Amino acid sequence: MGFFDFLTEEIAIDLGTANTLIIHNDKVVVDAPSIVARDRSTRKIIAVGTEANLMQGKTHNNIETIRPLKDGVIADFDASEQMINMFIKDIPALKKKWITPSLRMVICIPSGITAVEMRAVKESAERVNGKEVYLIHEPMAAAIGIGVDTMQPKGNMIVDIGGGTTEIAVIALGGIVCDKSVKIAGDVFTNDIIYYMRTQHNLYVGERTAENIKIQIGAATEDLDLPPEDLAVQGRDLLTGKPKQVQTSFREIAKALDKSILRIEDSVMETLSKTPPELAADIYNTGIYLAGGGSMLRGLDKRLSQKTDLPVYIAEDPLRAVVRGTGICLKNISKYKSVLIK
Repeated sequence: MGFFDFLTEEIAIDLGTANTLIIHNDKVVVDAPSIVARDRSTRKIIAVGTEANLMQGKTHNNIETIRPLKDGVIADFDASEQMINMFIKDIPALKKKWITPSLRMVICIPSGITAVEMRAVKESAERVNGKEVYLIHEPMAAAIGIGVDTMQPKGNMIVDIGGGTTEIAVIALGGIVCDKSVKIAGDVFTNDIIYYMRTQHNLYVGERTAENIKIQIGAATEDLDLPPEDLAVQGRDLLTGKPKQVQTSFREIAKALDKSILRIEDSVMETLSKTPPELAADIYNTGIYLAGGGSMLRGLDKRLSQKTDLPVYIAEDPLRAVVRGTGICLKNISKYKSVLIK
């Protein structure tokens, strides 16, 4: 412990394509959509997070809404840096400080990330006063967040379905033995729904409406034990140009998402086929763990279970599993040294 340690604050960040979560002092202090609204002429940021999300699809020519992360990695360097900066400034405990503290950070990254993309994340963090920056792979953070003891000589399989990527990994002895990162996740599901509404109902809906349909009645299979009620969806009629409303059911959404979910299933099977036999034996006993927002699709656990013949468990509060794991690593940096990338 150095003399200046009181000037250092520790934060854990799950920088997601859809949502950014930050943990400070063991509490989730920021949980907001990863979206930025900025003025086109002055390039000044007008709003971030929830406020910017409300503007999405409703802006005029002078304002643009950007999602700085695409497929789990930084696509717009400038916007992402300003977004992280504003989120960190929003942390209640840091607002009260006279001096801007230097930060010790642990940040999540997808497992299929390149060295250049990794450097982009690191440089963004250093620019917002990050003195010590550690990176951790998402599936590893998810496993720790679910409560799996990743240091044991025992195989565990994690499927983390986020906004931009689905991360599938087999973990043992504090490392990732085999993994696959597929760019099919929440955003692709949303686009599938937009496409389905256009082709089947001649209804043009925006991203926010499609996201809402996915949350309200999204399903991975047509035989659900507790089916949700039909949903009224409003949008623009592509034939007449008038606003109109149609009723849609979970069965239709299951059809719309079928192809994308099939590709996730295939990736899970591919990862299982690459798993060493001893670890495959462990996975037969422990099953598969699901984390991330996409795992909340109704019936997805059942569908994966039928495909793999393994028990499938959804993490409690799957949206925060990754950031919880990142927070645990932050508290025990010496224990998880082997897992973190400095």
